[in-house]
Amino acid sequence: MKSRFVLFTLLVLVTMLVLAACGAAPAATEAPAIGEAPPLNFVDDSSSAGQAVSKSGEGIAAPQPADAAALPAPTLMPAFEISNQSGENIIVQDTNRKIIKNADVRLQVKDTNVAVNRATQIISDLGGYIISSRIWYQDYFGNNLMYASISIGIPVDEFEHALTRLRELAVKVLDETASGEDVTDQYVDLQSQLTNLEATRARIQEFLQDAKTVDEALRINQELSNIESQIEQIKGRMNFISDRSAFSTITINFEPEFPILTATPTTTPRPTSTPIPWKPGDTFNDAKNTVTVAYQGIANFLIWLLVVILPILLPPALIIWVLWKMLNRKPNKPSGGAQP
Repeated sequence: MKSRFVLFTLLVLVTMLVLAACGAAPAATEAPAIGEAPPLNFVDDSSSAGQAVSKSGEGIAAPQPADAAALPAPTLMPAFEISNQSGENIIVQDTNRKIIKNADVRLQVKDTNVAVNRATQIISDLGGYIISSRIWYQDYFGNNLMYASISIGIPVDEFEHALTRLRELAVKVLDETASGEDVTDQYVDLQSQLTNLEATRARIQEFLQDAKTVDEALRINQELSNIESQIEQIKGRMNFISDRSAFSTITINFEPEFPILTATPTTTPRPTSTPIPWKPGDTFNDAKNTVTVAYQGIANFLIWLLVVILPILLPPALIIWVLWKMLNRKPNKPSGGAQP
């Protein structure tokens, strides 16, 4: 009797342990509380063994720890979020930066014709194209000089390379201007507008299918035409921005070197002599003035002779004359001398 009681007690304890173990298992799979977002679980779609879908359609079961370690981490691409007219958020992947580049260069070259041919070859090598070109001639002191202006489109990746190769054509770079305009924001805005307009078009098409009368169908169709026109305009603008940002514009102006000018002698024409008319009155006046000037000169000479020259020269002259007389005086002859 006592052994049966002990056996019954052991059976009760075993039963309680089994029930406790069974009751702890559902606690780990309890549904999340109201208001909490269930965790996101990434499942490898390429393996059917690594995913399990509940029969009731409640969601995707979490993978086993061994499978989760083998799954690659999700790659998150740069993106931004926009809202359409219905208030729905739409994820749009970020695009590359769109920059419109322009340049204007003035090159002085030795031979304009050769420089234009070499520039054309450079454009072809870089995958560009000629937008417009102009060639004209100007006269420079009898020399007919050739000028040229070319506008080209170059892939944006070859913009700096093209400028470097064009500079090599020049004897001297006279002027160079380069600029860039970032139009990425404009392009993203146009993408947002296009997405909204396409969503609106889809709703209008649904309304058109549900139209009850011909008048209602015509009005809806008119609105649909307006939306489609706006969509085409936006697409055209987006294509323009894409094309302009894909190809940069460079305007090249070629100017020749000025030749060295040599001076050439020119004959001076001899002027023809014109006969001078005879004027006796003028001749008389000239003769009278000449005589007056001559007498004035003589009078001035006499004044200088009497006042300046004679007082200076007369004393030395008298001294010289006296000395000369004394030196040349003859001795007196003796009177009554005996004759031999």
